[in-house]
Amino acid sequence: MGVEIKDSAVSDAEFERMQQFVYDYLAASVEAEDDGGRMRWYPWHSAEYRFNHIQNVIEIATTIADREGAAVDVVRVSSLFHDISKLEADQDVHAEEGARVTREYLQTRGNLPQSFIDEVCQSVTDHSYQGQLTDVPLETQSLIEADILDKIGANGTALILLRMGYESRTHTDAAEMVDRVLERGRNAKERIVSDTAESIAHQRLKRVKWFREWLESEVPAMSATEEIEFTPDSSTVNNRTMPNDTDSNVGVTTDPNTDIDTDTDASTDTGTDNSDPVDTHVTDG
Repeated sequence: MGVEIKDSAVSDAEFERMQQFVYDYLAASVEAEDDGGRMRWYPWHSAEYRFNHIQNVIEIATTIADREGAAVDVVRVSSLFHDISKLEADQDVHAEEGARVTREYLQTRGNLPQSFIDEVCQSVTDHSYQGQLTDVPLETQSLIEADILDKIGANGTALILLRMGYESRTHTDAAEMVDRVLERGRNAKERIVSDTAESIAHQRLKRVKWFREWLESEVPAMSATEEIEFTPDSSTVNNRTMPNDTDSNVGVTTDPNTDIDTDTDASTDTGTDNSDPVDTHVTDG
């Protein structure tokens, strides 16, 4: 059951101050760690990425809340604070720790109703709940569904393709990585319950499927049943550059055992006739 507040409990100006506090808190959490924060070597675990994720969740969650009849202000504020402790606390306790920070902030700033603060903090605490979403209030359900949905679709695809660079993968592995997004999306559809969230999930999954199909149509190696590896032909490599051959364009030996002075035009190979060095200077006609 949502908190019944006819007028918005949080003004736009106050919400902007909350946003600044959350961003500053995330940044400070990273800087406070000797090793640079939890998984900071992944850019998407930086304060910048985490805050961007929070903004995405706010957008999705408030859309769900508005269409499903939840208290939008509760959803908006709980979405803003839901990951505030993500970069300083262990994963299994970051929700509870985040709720503690949220309560301290809300109780010391403004004149928000205690019932409003309680429900916001409860949603933050429960946003990592892994049970049936029909068991939680509609406000918490909206937050959890939004948190899930941000990890799929075009955004989820972009993030997992970025991860390929950190795993030293080539672009031909992209289809496999995109399949992970599809699998996550299918799992998400099985968990979410609201009509609005299901509609968003369907749209996002469709985009990922299209991208997957485009990849296969443009990069044949992605759909090949057997991976074919090509290695240089040793005879071709050996015939390409023979010892003591002289490159007529630069007038220097290509003998790998000979040091090349890049400041001279003629070969420094003592076995080469240097009496008539090749002029490498090109003059305009």
